[in-house]
Amino acid sequence: MTLDLFGELPPQMTIEHLMDGALVLRQFALADSEALVAEIDQVAAVSPFRNMTTPGGHAMSAAMSCCGNLGWVTDASGYRYQSEDPESGRPWPAMPSIFQKLACRAAQTAGYQGFEPDACLINRYQPGARMGLHQDKNEQDVTQPIVSVSLGLPIVFQFGGLVRNERPMRVPLAHGDVVVWGGASRLRYHGVLTLKAGDHPVTGACRYNLTFRRAR
Repeated sequence: MTLDLFGELPPQMTIEHLMDGALVLRQFALADSEALVAEIDQVAAVSPFRNMTTPGGHAMSAAMSCCGNLGWVTDASGYRYQSEDPESGRPWPAMPSIFQKLACRAAQTAGYQGFEPDACLINRYQPGARMGLHQDKNEQDVTQPIVSVSLGLPIVFQFGGLVRNERPMRVPLAHGDVVVWGGASRLRYHGVLTLKAGDHPVTGACRYNLTFRRAR
């Protein structure tokens, strides 16, 4: 992968290579951040944030909503994608155009051509929330990358190995940073450490994460 792939980049943006197939696009989403947060509010007005329960009966500390053709769901039946919000029985809100365009641009910038997400998971982290190490493997085609956008309060992203017990890298993420991983890194374990209290001028006392995937 060479910088020739990246074309013209925002002047404040830098690219950080984590490992084969995985990059951080620093401040890639900064210019769009306020519009992204406004769209999150619109999605949540239709499909409100909720703390889903894992098959083991544990409530997730991060609250979630979804948009796009598919949404990710966890409950006593397991982990899965489905086209309806289980709380309303109605389709998930359509993916906003600015979400779709940002995800495609980020994937292309990272060297992944032709990415077209059909699901966007929106996580809302409040102080004390975290996400344990896990793999994204409910998607039918794991050759497609993951695009993850950070908005609001800073957090530490953990990017581990192909087995859970491999010691993960710790990568600080700030408002507007985008992580893209695929290829040899697509099934690496990842998560975030506990969010610390703070106040952000765009999101207030929380952090949002947009995770774009091609589920089917």
